[in-house]
Amino acid sequence: MVSEKSAKVLIGGKVYTLSGYESEEYLQKVANYINAKLDEFNSIDDYKRISADLKATLLELNIADDYFKAKSQVESLESDMEIRDKEIYNLKHDLISVQLKTETLNETITKLERENKELLLHKTKLEASLEDALLGSVSDI
Repeated sequence: MVSEKSAKVLIGGKVYTLSGYESEEYLQKVANYINAKLDEFNSIDDYKRISADLKATLLELNIADDYFKAKSQVESLESDMEIRDKEIYNLKHDLISVQLKTETLNETITKLERENKELLLHKTKLEASLEDALLGSVSDI
């Protein structure tokens, strides 16, 4: 069973104790992300002049925007992976089909080579018989 963990983090110049089932490193990473967003907004002159409530709302909206963009990107990547998985499946199917055809063709080649060898042997025997027959006819003359 996973135990709950807590970590002291610094967000916007204040120390907070965050609790959760994630590692302390993860909780620090979350705090760093929020601090980066705060720094991004604090670098804008007009942001400093608005109320704390509006600041918080803008920060929340910006974080939600990042979340939905990341979620959309994940969905797009998952869709791409699904398409690639289907392509891989089809390629594997095609490969197996080609391997089966290759085996069949190799068996056919082996069979035809064997038949060709037998026919060549039969041809040689017939030529020898014909030669013997012709030689026997010539010697009778």
